[in-house]
Amino acid sequence: MGTLSDLLALAQRRAADLDLPYQGALTPAEAWQVLQLAPGARLVDVRSRAELDWVGRVPGAAEIEWSSWPGMQRNPNFVTQLKHQVDAEALVMFLCRSGGRSDGAARAAVEAGYSNCYNVLEGFEGDRDANGQRNRIGGWRHAGLPWQQG
Repeated sequence: MGTLSDLLALAQRRAADLDLPYQGALTPAEAWQVLQLAPGARLVDVRSRAELDWVGRVPGAAEIEWSSWPGMQRNPNFVTQLKHQVDAEALVMFLCRSGGRSDGAARAAVEAGYSNCYNVLEGFEGDRDANGQRNRIGGWRHAGLPWQQG
């Protein structure tokens, strides 16, 4: 386990390399370490309620849908719900299925005045493998990090 400053410096270098408008990008394992090391850090899971109920959830994460199932229409109250649940001064990490919606959420949070936002790369399920299946390449679950189902 690296130090908090080492983990955040690595995440910030990734963000600079990728020209991201938020603070940094973390792997799932790094995000878990940050949660252990940074008092007050928050993980915000932006997957749909259906994904949380059927696929699994991360214990202790704030759950704020970026898009709703079915149809995956964007949640117009995302920022309002975020402000209600997560302090704008907190170190906030956003998680979705594979890293795309959480990127959008981190961008929206920055625009709303959050200054310490990170995207969790790979997401909860990771990318699809050659057979089109998730949970085999990257992701929170594949990394063996805490999660619950049902």
